[in-house]
Amino acid sequence: MKNMLNKVPAITLTFWMIKILATTVGETAADYLSTTLNLGLTGISCVMSAVLLIALIVQLRSRRYVPALYWIVVVLLSVVGTLISDNLVDNLGVSLTTTTILFGSALAVVFVAWYLSEKSLSVHTITTTRRELFYWAAILFTFSLGTSAGDLISESSGLGYAYSALLFAGLIVLVYLAYRYLGMNAILAFWIAYILTRPLGASLGDLLSQSVKDGGLGLGTTITSIVFLLTILALIIYLTIQEKRQASVSGTAPL
Repeated sequence: MKNMLNKVPAITLTFWMIKILATTVGETAADYLSTTLNLGLTGISCVMSAVLLIALIVQLRSRRYVPALYWIVVVLLSVVGTLISDNLVDNLGVSLTTTTILFGSALAVVFVAWYLSEKSLSVHTITTTRRELFYWAAILFTFSLGTSAGDLISESSGLGYAYSALLFAGLIVLVYLAYRYLGMNAILAFWIAYILTRPLGASLGDLLSQSVKDGGLGLGTTITSIVFLLTILALIIYLTIQEKRQASVSGTAPL
């Protein structure tokens, strides 16, 4: 396995902002592509999976963290992860309880295999192709798990989009407080928060895009997706400028 610079960005407020925006786009874009464009879940799942595979290959070939490339893969994983969950539930009739258990188990298997192979689940040492493959597999299943678990909680609780978003935001705050003041393991806190951002982003996406009669604000999937994608683009441009400045200071040329 080739050695390289760490392929994951610093875990900052900007990181979490883009992550939540990406999960929202994953929800609204998946709905837009499969419903608004009448491509169907199966068709759009195949197309988006192929696009993801291409982007992932390019990402894996890079030897360092490139903001635009990294976040393109995250957005695509968000869309594909959502579509995988939706296909099982809507096309195959698998219950949300079952898919939640299925994706949770798959994520656990990835973590166990990752730890046995690398002796760590830290995202600060993604410096080999093998570690990066484990990382992206975990990311995919966090999106699918977050989709199924989030829908399960929202539907069973009947909270509605706004209160569901507040619920998941509150859980993330509790994880942060446990990490900050109660000594929760940093790696455990990161992955729990990462999973919870998926249903948070989905709830925000539904709140903005769904019709008023269904409890949303009625902006539609098109407008919501465009606004969030433009926001992600602006943040990526900012990160790219910062990355180039840091590379210039350290004397390494960005790839």
